[in-house]
Amino acid sequence: ELPILVDFWAPWCGPCRAIAPAFAAAARQLEPAARLAKVNTEAEPHLAAQFGIRSIPTLALFQGGREIGRQAGAMGAQDIVRWATAQVGR
Repeated sequence: ELPILVDFWAPWCGPCRAIAPAFAAAARQLEPAARLAKVNTEAEPHLAAQFGIRSIPTLALFQGGREIGRQAGAMGAQDIVRWATAQVGR
């Protein structure tokens, strides 16, 4: 039942590489209250298609088996934490 925040990314994507340290920093702040995962859309194109990922980086937040929020584009660690926390609190 913990929220799961997923970073959909690709190795060739500059903004994806730029957000990686911020995502790791956000993970240190959000865990253990949430779990964070990364999905390489090049290695797992079926997951990108299944979740309708149209641009990367895209953060998708899931809780109770359903998506509760989505945010495209690079963000800083504090922005990720604020956004994820606000989505869970809805």
